[in-house]
Amino acid sequence: MCLDGHCEHEVDVLHVDRTDDASSAPGRRRFLTAAAAGAAALTLESVSFAPSAGAAVQGTPPQSGEVTRTISGHLDTGVADFVHLPVEVPKGVQKIAVSYSYDKPAVPSGTPGNSCDVGIFDERGIALGGRGFRGWSGGARTSFEISNSEATPGYLPGPVEHGTWHVVLGPYQVAPQGLNYQVQITLTYGADGPAAPRTYPPQRAKGRGRAWYRGDCHLHTVHSDGKRQPVEVATGARAAGLDFMVSTDHNTSSAHAVWGEYADSDLLIITGEEVTTRNGHWLALGLPPGDWIDWRYRNRDDAFPRFARKVRRGGGLVVPAHMYCAYIASQWKFGFDDADATEVWTGPWTYDDEHAISTWDQKIGEAVRSGGRWIPAMGNSDAHSEPQVIGLPHNVVLAEDLSTDAVMDGIRAGHSWIAESSAVRLTFTASGNARQAGIGETLKVPAEAPVDIRLDVKGVPDGTVRFITDEGQMHQESVNAAGEGTVVWRTTASLAAYVRAEVRHPMANGSPGQGNTMGDALMFGPMAALTNPIFLTPDRH
Repeated sequence: MCLDGHCEHEVDVLHVDRTDDASSAPGRRRFLTAAAAGAAALTLESVSFAPSAGAAVQGTPPQSGEVTRTISGHLDTGVADFVHLPVEVPKGVQKIAVSYSYDKPAVPSGTPGNSCDVGIFDERGIALGGRGFRGWSGGARTSFEISNSEATPGYLPGPVEHGTWHVVLGPYQVAPQGLNYQVQITLTYGADGPAAPRTYPPQRAKGRGRAWYRGDCHLHTVHSDGKRQPVEVATGARAAGLDFMVSTDHNTSSAHAVWGEYADSDLLIITGEEVTTRNGHWLALGLPPGDWIDWRYRNRDDAFPRFARKVRRGGGLVVPAHMYCAYIASQWKFGFDDADATEVWTGPWTYDDEHAISTWDQKIGEAVRSGGRWIPAMGNSDAHSEPQVIGLPHNVVLAEDLSTDAVMDGIRAGHSWIAESSAVRLTFTASGNARQAGIGETLKVPAEAPVDIRLDVKGVPDGTVRFITDEGQMHQESVNAAGEGTVVWRTTASLAAYVRAEVRHPMANGSPGQGNTMGDALMFGPMAALTNPIFLTPDRH
């Protein structure tokens, strides 16, 4: 029924274990299951709206006013990764607005409750990696609007063209009782307003030529689930002493078009995305402004390599994020064959990071044994809101210039180290046989020639320096209360295939060191700085 222009349309959704065919009970609403969008999907019956009266007559202005439809239904546990609600948008629509809600029944302790994301694709379709993407807010908001002149953060402004749009629900947790949902769609008729401005950030800032540049490559704003406005993130990056930052809102490129307003000669702002699949999250760093990377797949769908290639074709990097995060769908399951680097330290130091570094170190050893490619380490804040600290930690990258391409090249090559703040400074070198190599480089020397590993550090009072090789920790030494010191250790290429350095804080309140089943505990605390390795290769000639 319709009252005062508000129309309500109830959709009765069949359970996923039912089959819909000609013999189905009359009056039941039809759905389709498919894997066309990568992960399993459920498509509901379409919702239709009457065309604008003016849209049928060429040259006649579209009718003004609003019409609303409300759709409700039920989803069972395991029904689908994504639920598509087709919306038939007629000509003459100026704005589309969507709101949604779902119930949250009580569940037993330890059982996931209902959580459901939302987004939308336009008339160009829902194909995996296709052109129809118009926005995603996950579970960060319950409503959004799109018009030619503006859009809710997380969504892309532009004309609301006629055709079949799709509201997409992402029920990534469903309670044993199932999930009851309601979606309300409002179309506003009228002429399009002026196009929204797009101010993409420049690809270069004023640098110092070949130098070490500091940057946080994992940051969120209100364009996904962050609480900070873009201006607050840029201000925070400057306050942290950073030279560059990467915008990585979840599953959307909408923030790209606003960063130009906040970039300047002192701060390079690089566009990217955090791609949140059902089998782990990854960072797409250095995307061409406006590019969007799809996330609607699992490891078994074999789609990840396709999107990794897309990122690299655009000059960007593929970086698994917080690989041991305990939250649902956050642990990394795709392996590292398609990774350009990996995030081993995310936000304040935790045992998740300790585990990630152990895995990364193992991968270095595998690369040395096979003669294959090694994967550089990164550290980022993943800051969303206060009190999370932008730049804790961040990367210090040797780049030819302060430009997107140069920074990506430096990270890709492993010419970088990780610092908890701009107060921490270090240099790390290996010298032998009248040659020297730095972070991410290879020193080629006679197998038995002495090699001096040297670390100079500032900014970690009473810190502990650790030198780690393919045999494990080979040297440990503390610096003074002022946090300054030089540590030198001698080895050979026959004994160490690589050497990397860690600088740790002292243990807090006399707490024990890292557990060691083989003997005494290793006496070091949380990380303050971490380098990528220097490789030592025997010169056979």
